[in-house]
Amino acid sequence: MTERGDLIIGIDAGTSVMKAVAFTLSGQQVASASVRNTYHTGEDGAVTQSLPQTWLDCTRALRGLSDKIEHLEDRTAAIAVTAQGDGTWLVGSGNQATSDAWLWLDARAAPTVERLSGSQSDRARFEATGTGLNTCQQGVQLAHMDRHFPDLLNRAETAMHCKDWLYLNLTGVRATDPSEVSFTFGNFRTRRYDDDVLAALGLSHHRSLLPDVIEGTETTHSLTAEAAQACGLRAGTPVCLGYVDMIMTALGAGVRSEGRNAACSAIGSTGVHMQAKSVSDVVLNAERTGYVITLPIPGIVTQVQTNMGATINLDWLLQLGADLLGEFGETVGLNEMISRVDGWFVNSNPGNILYHPYISEAGERGPFVNARARANFTGLSSRHRYPDLVRAVVEGLGMAARDCYAAIGPLPTELRVSGGAARSAALRGTLGAAIGAPVRVSAREEAGAAGASMMAAVAIGAYRTMDDCIEDWVTPQLGAAEQPQADNTERMTRLYAAYRDVLAGITPAWDILAAR
Repeated sequence: MTERGDLIIGIDAGTSVMKAVAFTLSGQQVASASVRNTYHTGEDGAVTQSLPQTWLDCTRALRGLSDKIEHLEDRTAAIAVTAQGDGTWLVGSGNQATSDAWLWLDARAAPTVERLSGSQSDRARFEATGTGLNTCQQGVQLAHMDRHFPDLLNRAETAMHCKDWLYLNLTGVRATDPSEVSFTFGNFRTRRYDDDVLAALGLSHHRSLLPDVIEGTETTHSLTAEAAQACGLRAGTPVCLGYVDMIMTALGAGVRSEGRNAACSAIGSTGVHMQAKSVSDVVLNAERTGYVITLPIPGIVTQVQTNMGATINLDWLLQLGADLLGEFGETVGLNEMISRVDGWFVNSNPGNILYHPYISEAGERGPFVNARARANFTGLSSRHRYPDLVRAVVEGLGMAARDCYAAIGPLPTELRVSGGAARSAALRGTLGAAIGAPVRVSAREEAGAAGASMMAAVAIGAYRTMDDCIEDWVTPQLGAAEQPQADNTERMTRLYAAYRDVLAGITPAWDILAAR
């Protein structure tokens, strides 16, 4: 054990689960503890979360980790925190919450998105942030509050994000990080707030709500005595403010390794597709969609597109099968159905069925935004059976991933994959064939907590640069490259052209189908 401690604790406050994970200074995961988060939904589209409860859950997760590791308070060299992005966490006098947080899931700001995206100043805002408007974002939510809930802002002193709120409770410091700033209120080139962006959002008069920006690989603050008592850790322990969880997960899973930029897809309920780039290589699309979010590496950003629905498409089809079996007295759980996906895929014949995976009732957000988008099969015939539909849905996820990468520039030459779906050979092979690139899977179990902890490792001097840290923490976790088969790549390329044609043709029908 070194004098400064031999462990780093990474806190990852997701939408559903609060995690505390301990890593050695060289990146080996030691133990983890978690607590379920709770949030509340309203009929008006509200999705809110209690700030005090979130902090309490964080302390419970940290104490749970202490139960698993003896003398954790003495062994901890640093603490790092990341969390769900977007959303609005308002803080007032005495660092107390002034209301429940509006989460990224909150849909109340939809009319404000429509109003702002139609303004003449939105193009300039997009050019600065590289990010399309949507209801998730704090900028849009603040603009909506300013017009419809002004008392919320009048009571507040600072607008924070989830990780910023936890950092405040850990250190007593109000701050945010460059990643949240760059795609919400700032410029991804400067990593600073941008007055023109604030003006485009109609928020210039609320500039005082925005906290200072700190770079977590360079600046830490000490764990306060009050927080230390609540968490069961040692007062004075350095605390690092990580970047938003999406970026921390990508960093931990391999969006950059061996000094080179790469692409990374996290396939879960939603699909997140991102590519690390130099700032000069960013390609902004005409549709004004996606994100540009900074990495904790000078001059390097990630360009991101996200599908609203990924594996939920497969869950829907599998649940249909389970429901039909239930009609005949056969009870089959969804997990058992999922275990059969690769077998059904192998036993089906490569065909010409297309599936557009827009099964979410919220429509689609990447690489286009349309709340009325809906899923569809094309090319069915009487010879097709259930395994063929399974193949079509899996391949639809591959098409959607290619659609996202095509919107941010040339297709990647290698793809790193994380998330539970990465265990599926069918999905990995399909992604590789759709992109036309080898796939590597990260074995990193808690990539988000790892990414934040990597920032702390640099901050306390365990590594000189982030690339040095990546060499130990990330590269050894990457599996061997799985090369796509040439005939599969050719077939997917051909089907993708049809996928795009069908999408263009069916889009007008969504408005008709949505009419009441």
